[in-house]
Amino acid sequence: MGESMAVHTDTDTDTDTDRPRRPLDGVLVATLEQAVSAPLCTRHLADYGARVIKIEPPGRGDFTRDYDDVVRGLAAHFVWVSRGKESLTLDLKSESGIAVLHQLLAEADVLVSNLGPGAVDRLGLGAGALAGRYPRLITVTISGYGTGGTLEHKRAYDLLAQAEAGSCAITGWPGQPAKPGIPIADVGTAMYAFSATLAALYDRDRTGRGSAISVSMFDSMMEFMGYALNHAQHSGRDQAPNGFSSPAVAPYGAFRTSDGQTVVLGTTNDAEWRRLAARVLGSDELAADPRYAHNGDRLAHRAELDTVIGTWCAERPLADIQAAADAAGIGNARHNTPTEVVAHPHLRERNRWRTVETPAGPIAALLPPPVVTGWEPSMGAIPALGAHTDRILAELGFSPDQVDQLRRDAVV
Repeated sequence: MGESMAVHTDTDTDTDTDRPRRPLDGVLVATLEQAVSAPLCTRHLADYGARVIKIEPPGRGDFTRDYDDVVRGLAAHFVWVSRGKESLTLDLKSESGIAVLHQLLAEADVLVSNLGPGAVDRLGLGAGALAGRYPRLITVTISGYGTGGTLEHKRAYDLLAQAEAGSCAITGWPGQPAKPGIPIADVGTAMYAFSATLAALYDRDRTGRGSAISVSMFDSMMEFMGYALNHAQHSGRDQAPNGFSSPAVAPYGAFRTSDGQTVVLGTTNDAEWRRLAARVLGSDELAADPRYAHNGDRLAHRAELDTVIGTWCAERPLADIQAAADAAGIGNARHNTPTEVVAHPHLRERNRWRTVETPAGPIAALLPPPVVTGWEPSMGAIPALGAHTDRILAELGFSPDQVDQLRRDAVV
């Protein structure tokens, strides 16, 4: 023990012709993560070249490993957010486990965590405790509600954060609120943590100092609720949810077609409405009707406009409706289910699928959204629990006998 951990140097990839250079090459991330928000943040860091070491409890690991077994025996959530990482098992309730973690932090650039309220502080791993010991370390703490408020102590999951933040109240139908199907509190928080980490790395290059970053799911949802909160604050009322539409613009919604499909048509301004009426619906009279001239007018007459458009769509197949909308410059889409999206030709034609290795064999996974000239995300393997423990401990200077002792003591 005591040797420096040979995990990252700025020149490692300069001479490695087998591995393309990526922007976060040389960055070492340690992560105390579970569920979705922190794991998705660190997966993006891994995609862009960072070495991400996921620290998991021995024997059980991240609880999302056991959510289901639909991906060849692996859990869909875990596969989604875990590629490109290394798994190190450590019992952080033991002094030996904490000691190993500190050896890792001495080499790390970033520590990401999203444990329960107060957990990192109880472990002595809060941002304040680490700042003096590791001045270049960037700490990223993800929580449900942040610090200092009445909700600080509460545990938060995606549904809970969404409900508290009001997004469920603007989703669904009047009297029938619903959680958006996508875990937007988790995903949004992950992306804010990811972008703040990149900014902190850039800042450290200039100042030589790390940063303490704190991101809460509640605050992330506040940003996403911007329009709804502005409207409520300045109108003094809550807009009713309206299902497959938007309370802000009309017409804007989903309509059944003659061939049993569902087309989604949207207008976002007065000129688009006139084109929809005249060039798609074929009604110059409707386009010139003063009752529908402006968006506010159309919102007041949403139901009757939806009836007109719905009747027109019901008499035509999807392909004809979309062709007419495209010709008129009107936004449109087909309402797809997830199984239909998996086979979507737009993904195949744009080469968006890659092969990712897992403990159960190779699977297909989608590239992250940014397309950057000159490098491609790493799309690394999904780790088995503890798969990299021995190698990481060896890099930290532990001998095989010492690793065996840690295993006998159930530290790893």
